[in-house]
Amino acid sequence: MFDLFSNINVDWMGIRRPLIAVSIALLLAGLISAVGRQLTPGGTDAFNLGVDFQGGTVITAKFKGGNPTDDEIRSALQGVGLNESVIQASLDKTDEVLIKIPLLEGEKAKASEKSAADEASKAEEKAEGDSDGKSDEKTEANANSNTAEEAESEAEDSNQVSQGRSLVKKALDTFGKEAPPSVALADAGDAKYKIVGTDSVGPVAGEKLRNQAVLATVLGMVGILLFIAFRYDWTYAAGAVIAVFHDVLITLACFTMFQWEISLTVLAALLTLVGFSVNDSIVIFDRIRENLTLDRKSSIYEITNNSINQTMSRTIVTNGLVFLAVLALVLFGGEVLRGFSLALFVGAITGTYSTVAIASPIAIWWQSKLGEAKMKQAAVEKEQKLASAARRSVTRRPVSK
Repeated sequence: MFDLFSNINVDWMGIRRPLIAVSIALLLAGLISAVGRQLTPGGTDAFNLGVDFQGGTVITAKFKGGNPTDDEIRSALQGVGLNESVIQASLDKTDEVLIKIPLLEGEKAKASEKSAADEASKAEEKAEGDSDGKSDEKTEANANSNTAEEAESEAEDSNQVSQGRSLVKKALDTFGKEAPPSVALADAGDAKYKIVGTDSVGPVAGEKLRNQAVLATVLGMVGILLFIAFRYDWTYAAGAVIAVFHDVLITLACFTMFQWEISLTVLAALLTLVGFSVNDSIVIFDRIRENLTLDRKSSIYEITNNSINQTMSRTIVTNGLVFLAVLALVLFGGEVLRGFSLALFVGAITGTYSTVAIASPIAIWWQSKLGEAKMKQAAVEKEQKLASAARRSVTRRPVSK
């Protein structure tokens, strides 16, 4: 392989504490940002969730004479205050565009209040169900209450859809006139577009997808832990998995500090980071295992330093190419890939950093602690054997006449 840096001699283990301190500072900054945003009166949520997670409105628009580009539509939507919209081309019809807009500010508050009210209602129903002797009057009252809540929910959804449609219409009017609802777009003369469908999207699907993504990440980490424990040693596996957690948490800390939008593509990027982060760790662990066999005189810290320095050229070349590719996505990928590229951008940096600063030091520190414990245990067992042998020699000593 091409050896770019052949004479690197850095004491990585000697600077492990300052490097770990940097990670702790970033994690604390992300935690303070997330908690502070939620505790501040009138503050925003910890994370800037997209339409897929917080719900919103999906509007289908049909264009005549060719669709405007996604950037043109997005610019028009931003002009009316819709800054977090998702624009997708229809899979069935090439002249239609799906425009997803998030919950409007007033509707967000209503949705939050409704969610809290639903939880309180469920808790009350559970308490009543656990108690004996529920009356028919309470059951009927609960049924009426549920009916009223459903009616209120439908009214709120209708209000959200009507407001969203009005804003989208105002944005699309910059491209031309809207065709009347009762007239086909082809027969509408100089009309440029027509809104052919509106629908309210709830956050239930987003919650399910979020749970599935968390489950997939946890299962991936468990698989990595078991593989490395089987192939190397469980101390190495712990270091690699802690490094993966570190990379994902640092990326999420950046998203909450800078309020970047979290969408489904961001979840895909986080799952990608799980595999990317552990790649370098395995390469270094493999070199450490080889050097432990070849060099039996050096300490584990010296062997780890040498192993990191020997693989540094490979790390810089491979991860540097990944970084350049992701940087191109950040600069030229556009709004559609913004969240995905930003997550990979942060993850590419933290994944390379954590291999040296997190995974290897933790694995070696743990291994050295276990080695010291084994040496102490061996010394105790040796002392016990010597004491036992001394007692046996005393009892077997012949009695002098």
